[in-house]
Amino acid sequence: MGWLWALIVGFVLGILAKLILPGKQHSPIWLTTLMGMLGGIIGNAVARAMGIAETRGIDWGRHGLQIAFAVLLVFIGESVYLAMGGRRRGRRERA
Repeated sequence: MGWLWALIVGFVLGILAKLILPGKQHSPIWLTTLMGMLGGIIGNAVARAMGIAETRGIDWGRHGLQIAFAVLLVFIGESVYLAMGGRRRGRRERA
């Protein structure tokens, strides 16, 4: 059940990160989900290191760190994807 939860949270974090980033992103949904998952994991680790991983009520600090790292990783993933020749929609190759 932990893997399913990680996929769901990663998907949600990745989609939120795409909405926060300006412009249109062309990376596939699997890459967005993977970057969202990694952002959540890194955000949790940083929150734990800062001592704010578990507080009473809603852990706003931890969630803020998760989304911040997800945005950063989705941006990096998008850049790498395009640099490696990712899909270019609507562009014609010129000779």
